[in-house]
Amino acid sequence: MKKFNVKVKTLKLTKRRKIVLVIVLLLVILLGYSLRPKIAAPPETVNTIAQLDTYLKELVNSGSPQGLSMLIVKNDSIVYNKGFGWADAPLKIKATPETVYHWWSITKIPTAMAILQLQEQGKLQLDDAVSKYLPFFEVKYPSDESSTITIRHLLNHSSGIPDASGMKLAKWIHHDTEPALDQTALVEQKFSDFSTLQFEPGEDTAYTNIGYMLLGAIIEKVSEQSYRDYIRQNILEPLEMKQTDFIYTTDMEAVEAAGSHPTFTFMAPMFRLMIGSYIRETSNNSLWLERVYTDQEPPSGLIGSSMDASRLVRAYLNKGTLDGNRILSEESIELMTNNSHVAQANDDGTYFFRRGIGWHVFKEKSGYKLEHTGGGPGFYTIMQIYPSDNLGLVMFCNDMTLEKYGWKILQLGANLNWE
Repeated sequence: MKKFNVKVKTLKLTKRRKIVLVIVLLLVILLGYSLRPKIAAPPETVNTIAQLDTYLKELVNSGSPQGLSMLIVKNDSIVYNKGFGWADAPLKIKATPETVYHWWSITKIPTAMAILQLQEQGKLQLDDAVSKYLPFFEVKYPSDESSTITIRHLLNHSSGIPDASGMKLAKWIHHDTEPALDQTALVEQKFSDFSTLQFEPGEDTAYTNIGYMLLGAIIEKVSEQSYRDYIRQNILEPLEMKQTDFIYTTDMEAVEAAGSHPTFTFMAPMFRLMIGSYIRETSNNSLWLERVYTDQEPPSGLIGSSMDASRLVRAYLNKGTLDGNRILSEESIELMTNNSHVAQANDDGTYFFRRGIGWHVFKEKSGYKLEHTGGGPGFYTIMQIYPSDNLGLVMFCNDMTLEKYGWKILQLGANLNWE
């Protein structure tokens, strides 16, 4: 009987410890929330370049993001090109226009361009069935009358193929010392988990990285090259984007931004739990990351500078050519800009938003605004193009916290008079 009493007391003590532990964790979370960086919200407008500079300095001084590079192109001229804050605070490396960041999902724009190049070469057509090129591509359609999924459906996210969860995508990364993955083999291995469609092809649009992994496999099949090599030889090299690649080159090392994440946020414990082996150190109220590579390159693999990104923007605004090198025909640029826009099925017309070939499409007074963002461990990026105004903007940051404000910040720059 005495032994039984001892066990009961031990059980009660364990429960008390659990309760205390939960209380301590809650207090830590509340403390972290109170200490989190207060991001400087953008003003409604700025009237001068000096006011834009002042806001961006205030933004990085808040500590989130630690650093950023912003560039604006107007009429084929770079009219704004500056860096603010720290590319790597522990190593005392400042952010400049030459700083290289992970592009993450902005990589989808070169991937879409590659598909259009292959169409121009007569090696595929956008309305070809995906299964024509990928024998492993088998899906569960919603009905017997469903339309066959085409390359165009993958480009504008209207295939019905679901996306991987954020938790799963966060695990699809590897260290600098680990080898790159075979991209076709990777999507062939993973695809069965995403083969049940969420909706009828072409009748809705829902963002999916899996679709762009499939596009990468199509590029490899049709070009008989690796996805990396195709993009290097047909987009990066013709545009002389010498500071952009899928790996950190020797030339990038001196201007490399380290990914970061604020120490005191709700996400910080999750960051430590999921990618703890990538945390290099804690400094300047941030977690600083080791180099991170994504497993799936066609949706999110590029790394490069805003200066290099501006060459892609300039080529787009110049109808596919830059410095005498053509990467796309005028017809393909027109296709990307004005064709194959798909609205979400629940679109109530409150505001204009479509997904097109590569781009997210919005309506502005002067015409379309084309936009793509990127976000992943340690980085947030955004690119915008206003074709009717011959205007393009790029902003790269070394943490993810500007997702809410990114488009508003670029709008400040877009609304200034650059004539």
